[in-house]
Amino acid sequence: MAEVFRRIAVFGGVYSNHLALRETLRDAVARGAEALFCLGDLGAFGPNPDKAFPLLQEYGVRPMQGNYDMSLAQGRDDCFSGYTDPRDNYFARLSYQYTFRNTSAGHKAWMGTSPQEIRGKLGRYRVLMCHGSPRQINEFLWESTTPDGLIQKFLQEHGADIICCTHSGIKWHRVLPAGHLVNVGAIGRPENDGRTNVWYAMLTAAPDLQVEFVPVGYEHEALARAMEGENLPAEFVETIRTGW
Repeated sequence: MAEVFRRIAVFGGVYSNHLALRETLRDAVARGAEALFCLGDLGAFGPNPDKAFPLLQEYGVRPMQGNYDMSLAQGRDDCFSGYTDPRDNYFARLSYQYTFRNTSAGHKAWMGTSPQEIRGKLGRYRVLMCHGSPRQINEFLWESTTPDGLIQKFLQEHGADIICCTHSGIKWHRVLPAGHLVNVGAIGRPENDGRTNVWYAMLTAAPDLQVEFVPVGYEHEALARAMEGENLPAEFVETIRTGW
């Protein structure tokens, strides 16, 4: 991201949802995004992980590693998502094992070539993109629990006016004296609000920073059927169908 952009699209958590990925990329281009950035976690949760990679390459998406991508590239036996609940860890193991088995060696190696952070300029703003947080790839920054002081510290210590992250998969934006924190959400699954759409973020420097969270609809029933065909957990399929 050496160039200076005026308008960019940023998304996280593809989670093997190639149907939502295609619609997100089409929408972002139609809205005039000059560049497309993916903040990691290409696999997990969904079916047929190899289907996402041709789309990323076709649209010239600039990816970075999430914890999932790092684990796959390094051949680890766990995705290191940072969960503390045993039930979350149980489903995470099932998801990781499926994704590991069904991701080609070439795509695993390709993930390992992506950076673990991206820096650049959006108009006059210095942008830092990370997966979890600037200090830890699998740190959850929740809107309800992340203090202003921590965000201020991240912005100041890392020389950024905007930090973009994902990992939690739920979008939010906070404006502070030192700058902005934007959790861009995830496009691989809904954010537990009873809606089946997913979300990405469009950032525009014109002249002040504008952050728009864009909803994306896609053929979620087709994804659900594909997940069933791959014998993925019924709980995952229900999330896609119900938005919960």
